[in-house]
This record gives sequence, C-alpha cells and structure tokens, in this order.
Amino acid sequence: MSRVQKSEDEWRAILSPEQFRILRQKGTEPAGTGEYESHKAPGVYACAACNTPLYKSSTKFDSGCGWPAFFDAIPGAVKRQDDQSFGMTRTEILCAACGGHLGHVFKGEGFKTPTDERHCVNSISLKFHGEK
Repeated sequence: MSRVQKSEDEWRAILSPEQFRILRQKGTEPAGTGEYESHKAPGVYACAACNTPLYKSSTKFDSGCGWPAFFDAIPGAVKRQDDQSFGMTRTEILCAACGGHLGHVFKGEGFKTPTDERHCVNSISLKFHGEK
C-alpha cells in the first residue's frame, strides 16, 4: 500500500495535466522529448508527485532508448507489477510511496551494467535534486 494517498482531484490540483496523465493514468511521454534523457549532473531523481527519492545519478546510463535509463533504484523506493496492456506482459515500475507510474523495467538486454536491467522512466515522472 502506498504511504502518500490523495484523491484523484487532489492529484489534479498539484500535478500539471501531463504529469497527471503519466503518473496517475499510466501514460508515456514521446521518446526523446524528456528533459532528463541526456541529463548527466550528479544528484538524486525523486518522484515528481511526492518527492520521494527514487534513483541516484550514479545508476543512470545511456541506453539510447529515448527515455532516462537507470540500472537500479534506491532500495525500497520503486515497486514492480505486471502490466498486461498492449497485448504483451511488461513489468511496470511505480513509486512505492505514492503509486505514481514511472515507466517499465526490462531485463536481459545485454547492457554492461551491474544488474542487466533497464529502468525506462518518463522524465516527467521525475524531479532532479542536484548535489550541493
């Protein structure tokens, strides 16, 4: 169960229409359009809805997929569930604190990362906090 609970009207009041579409309605931003796809600064990527830290910049890598890619999340920050949409089974990733849709995780693609996973995350689902 999520720790941050709000009604759909409360989420609409604090999120932009596009953030609401992606985070609450499980949408996807077009490939190559997100502000964090090529972002390289050191820091932490948090949930854009509830500000829970999700990913460290040290786990971000260039996958060429068109969205920010991470090989691992901060422990306990992301939950996974099966997604049966579009006639296929994928693993959806959600903010463990508020249940916001982040994207999907893919395994076994052969990237030279410690986990052989690619967390493909919508930029709009994230808020970056640079190191001070």
